[in-house]
Amino acid sequence: MAANDTRLSDRAGAQAFVQGLLTVMRDLEAVLARESEGVRAGRIGEAMTGTPAKTALAAAYMTGLEAAKANAIALARFAPEGLEALKAAQKRFAAVLEVNQQVLATARSVSEGLIKALAEEVGKTRNATVYGRPSHSPSPYGRPGANSGPLVLSRNL
Repeated sequence: MAANDTRLSDRAGAQAFVQGLLTVMRDLEAVLARESEGVRAGRIGEAMTGTPAKTALAAAYMTGLEAAKANAIALARFAPEGLEALKAAQKRFAAVLEVNQQVLATARSVSEGLIKALAEEVGKTRNATVYGRPSHSPSPYGRPGANSGPLVLSRNL
């Protein structure tokens, strides 16, 4: 359902809309919290199993927000207490989302650091040092540095 399709014209419809959006927000919060906990515990693969549900819930949430904006006057008129509940839920959701983004950013930073450190370590073992300076062994192909090979990682770790 597109945001433009939702037209609130009575109290029952407004309350049903609010409850539906609150349910979507609660479910999305739960998925984000599980993802954050899985990433914190180092269970990345397990944490990412909720991605399809997260994508669907995020789409429903965005559609619901657009519909709420389009029906702000009707919500204030027919369900003012629902509007306040949505505002409170939005604050909670923003906090959960911020924690999730921090956890994912930390995991990304750590993994990038590990990859860089691994690449540097592999590079060190391939370059001999002569009198404290890096030295390249002669290449069988006549080009300096041609003996460097690709960096291979195992995704099963």
